[in-house]
Amino acid sequence: MKYQTLAAPSEGIIREKMSKFMAFAAPVDSAEAARAVIARIANEYHDARHVCWAYMIGADRATFLSSDNGEPSGTAGKPILGQINSFGLTNVVIAVVRYFGGIKLGTSGLIAAYREAARAAIEAGEIIDVHEMAHIEFTFPYLAMNDVMRVAKGDGVRIVAQEFDNSCRMTVELRLDDAPLFTSRFAAVDGVSIID
Repeated sequence: MKYQTLAAPSEGIIREKMSKFMAFAAPVDSAEAARAVIARIANEYHDARHVCWAYMIGADRATFLSSDNGEPSGTAGKPILGQINSFGLTNVVIAVVRYFGGIKLGTSGLIAAYREAARAAIEAGEIIDVHEMAHIEFTFPYLAMNDVMRVAKGDGVRIVAQEFDNSCRMTVELRLDDAPLFTSRFAAVDGVSIID
């Protein structure tokens, strides 16, 4: 399964009626990683009035969360999440730091400012296509090494861990779409035992 995310962290800044909105976007692979990015930014900009955020995780885009962090309900987290959705991204977190400039923006003004800040951070970055990956871990006798290596050198297969002894162990990474095919190829090698 293919999805789009950011290649690397990116930033965007907008100013609206004296308030400064600094947006930080970053690729992440889990909700925990997203929360760690948010915590780091909140800690770094601890003097800011608000640090609002949203993240989307998974190729199926099923895990997401957003926070207004003290702004009126629906004025910050939802517009940030809306930009993640507009660009069709996942495995991404965006945190927007707001420094209040003394002039109230009102509900529509806040929504527009958070939306534009999130968009600026996304547009400053590089959007890339990523394939959802899977790992296959298995054991095999040393005598089966040549047959195992023939399969492991297949197109799109990358060996990520290997131990060679009388009994050998290997972990390969490949596209999730290709996992059933290669699992059956490895399993067909005499002596190979797939680890679930």
